[in-house]
Amino acid sequence: MARSIDYGNLMHRAMRGLIQSVLEDVAANGLPGAHHFFITFDTTHPDVAMADWLRTRYPQEMTVVIQHWYENLNVDDRGFSVTLNFGNQPEPLVIPFDSVRTFVDPSVEFGLRFETHEDEDGEEDEAVEGEEDPDGDDEPPRHDAQVVSLDKFRK
Repeated sequence: MARSIDYGNLMHRAMRGLIQSVLEDVAANGLPGAHHFFITFDTTHPDVAMADWLRTRYPQEMTVVIQHWYENLNVDDRGFSVTLNFGNQPEPLVIPFDSVRTFVDPSVEFGLRFETHEDEDGEEDEAVEGEEDPDGDDEPPRHDAQVVSLDKFRK
């Protein structure tokens, strides 16, 4: 069996680590400037902890906003917990990093999207894509880009 580098898994871990570092900084120092986060997560993940009424309302996934009002933001290697306000009702949430589907900071147009793909063996494999559109528009954002062909580097 040939050994190969699992770039998808490596990117998965690196991007989860980035989210962890950002949230640890916010937990210690608060949100700087206009930064705020839209975090979408899989509510069916077995380690997600949330109120039953929220799980009933969001049976598959949920997007939370960490911006003006949040309390008790705690981060560890597995995920984070935070208390958020839902209609003037504070609710604690426990969100494992493995349940996160998107992480967006619209103040600086930064976003990550984690997608689950089935591989040839039927096992799920996580892959990471770069930008999420926080406005929910179907049309992707336009950026000036340069296409680079790697053919000249092949042997």
